[in-house]
Amino acid sequence: MIAPDTEPIITVGLMSGAGSSKVALAGPFETANGDQVPEGHYVISRVGSAVRAEGPTTVEAPSLSLRARDIESCRATLDEVVIGIDFHWQRKESQTFQGTLTFVAGKDGITIINELPLESYLVSVISSEMSASCPPELLRAHAIVSRSWLLAQLFGDRPRPRPASATDDHEIIRWYGRESHADFDVCADDHCQRYQGISKAFSRAALDAVEATRGIALIWDEEICDARYSKSCGGMTEVYRAAWEDKDVPYLSSVYDFPGRPAEFAMPLTDHANAEAWITSSPPAYCNADVAASGELLGRILPGFDQETRDFYRWEVVYSQEEISKILFRRTGIDFGRVKTLQALSRGASGRITRLEISGEKRSLIIGKELEIRRSLSRSHLYSSAFVVRAETGRGDSYPDLFRLTGAGWGHGVGLCQIGAAVMSELGHSHREILYHYFRGSELRTLYQPKESLR
Repeated sequence: MIAPDTEPIITVGLMSGAGSSKVALAGPFETANGDQVPEGHYVISRVGSAVRAEGPTTVEAPSLSLRARDIESCRATLDEVVIGIDFHWQRKESQTFQGTLTFVAGKDGITIINELPLESYLVSVISSEMSASCPPELLRAHAIVSRSWLLAQLFGDRPRPRPASATDDHEIIRWYGRESHADFDVCADDHCQRYQGISKAFSRAALDAVEATRGIALIWDEEICDARYSKSCGGMTEVYRAAWEDKDVPYLSSVYDFPGRPAEFAMPLTDHANAEAWITSSPPAYCNADVAASGELLGRILPGFDQETRDFYRWEVVYSQEEISKILFRRTGIDFGRVKTLQALSRGASGRITRLEISGEKRSLIIGKELEIRRSLSRSHLYSSAFVVRAETGRGDSYPDLFRLTGAGWGHGVGLCQIGAAVMSELGHSHREILYHYFRGSELRTLYQPKESLR
């Protein structure tokens, strides 16, 4: 197993393609050359192939780094950071960061990168993905999952999933990995892990969870687990190959998100009839807020903008014929004309569609995998690809007036179910029990402990 024996320093891409940016420095900073940069408000802009910071002093460099002289006390606040890019909660926030901010001039604008120790990064991740007021055992479980995922990307010896496609005139199958980030280790948004600086770390609980699990990662067969997670599995977690390349990852198997087996439902959910019965019902599950969690718990575990979404376990979207045609054209660039059918051709173990055929009056096309389907059928993203389609025709022709999509879950459904894990914690399960529930066959191992850093 390839693994670090000391805490790594990582780089996080905060923004790409910015025309200019405003940053407020609190505390002493310095450039990569050791020149002091006084605290105050700065405007960062591109000047040819260089970057200039104008404020209490003016600094210019091809790649401008502002390094905190004391990571614990120095702060840098960026204005108008975009979060939830392309998702239904997309918005801009001011966010505060520790460590070093580097501004790189590129052909599309300025890329902003934050460099900091991995454990400091995790404090933000677990309180950005979920609320820092979550039950302590959930925060500990999430710290281990988030640490494992990142270490697997940086040090794991399992072949990396790559952004890929199998595309021709009749079929587009795509999946997405972190390899699109050439200038930094991970991005700050949902494409990798939510990282919103220290703006969301408002309680001691997040820091305690990271300190209590320092250096601990999930291991399977002497490899660091590529631990995935999503907001709500919809009652059944998904397998790796449904979202990424066609390979089996043993610890990312399909798990019923509740004790025992769902005896009243026919399995497997790869069968379309079984999936329809599952999705159009409300089986007991840890992530079923109506069954196992109260509104008070959701208010504590979800960040503020996620609390705007409460129908994640079972949801419904209705499109008119005109609306679905416009969405498909806008999202795929293909003019299908009037849409005749949306037909699931294959499903994963959670009922999520992995191949969907769109048939229109001008052409037909098969799309996949789950994220491509979610992107194509929504102005932002569908909550998940676990849905069934009911077409309603009122005019008597073969082209429906309405398409009613009834769905389950929020996200790809692979690995840890965040809502389910929160409920497990609330019910008294330890972080170990939570992790062994979602990552079957894995074990926990401490990879590093000393508070040292690699550069």
